[in-house]
Amino acid sequence: MAPLVQLSLEEVQRQLQALSNKKVAQSSQRFFKTGPGQYGEGDLFLGIRVPVLHALSKQTMHLSLEELQILLDSQWHEARLLALMSLVLQFEKILKKDFKLTKPFVDFYLQNTTRINNWDLVDGSAPYILGHYLLKSGDSRKILYRLAKSKSLWERRIAVLSTFAFIRADEFEDAFKLFEELMDDKEDLMHKAMGWMLRELGKRDQVTEEAFLKKHAAHMPRTMLRYGIERFPEPLRKSYLAIR
Repeated sequence: MAPLVQLSLEEVQRQLQALSNKKVAQSSQRFFKTGPGQYGEGDLFLGIRVPVLHALSKQTMHLSLEELQILLDSQWHEARLLALMSLVLQFEKILKKDFKLTKPFVDFYLQNTTRINNWDLVDGSAPYILGHYLLKSGDSRKILYRLAKSKSLWERRIAVLSTFAFIRADEFEDAFKLFEELMDDKEDLMHKAMGWMLRELGKRDQVTEEAFLKKHAAHMPRTMLRYGIERFPEPLRKSYLAIR
């Protein structure tokens, strides 16, 4: 198999423009709620499908952090998504070689949370960079609790999604603490994120999930509850919904 061609930053930027599709862009702007007062207000799309960006990220994972910064600073959603895809690939590659070299990538990530400003950008990066780093490093996880207190919806979601890395390693304590701290969050996107993580936790340990539900189901957001019990048998699911 021939090696992938590495693209320069300028070539990447030209590729993004060449791949744009107005019809797809209009659909994406509706899907990601970019209208006035919506969570993605003002975000702009070129109209490039995610699989295309995934393929392109393999040709951009060599770009420097300075070059990725230029993509992250773009007005175009797909440029920011591509930058994060490339960052994840670089992080994972370096992780296999020398874990000590991953810290600059985590610092870069945390310095750019204002640019990680929609749910797909968060979900495709937080568990694989911040979450994985905290899991492996043993560093304090206080950063997650600081993010959880942020006024930014996206920083709060980064905190919750980072726990996905812990959940996959059967470490549930931080996820539960963040759920309790954010139980009264007003944003439906946070309810969905917590419900999703609760469901993933339950896949690994339903007994532990149910212990949490017995304590909190009566007052947790309904969306969180519905997502969390989605895989339960119907009679059990109905019993929890009746409690709520």
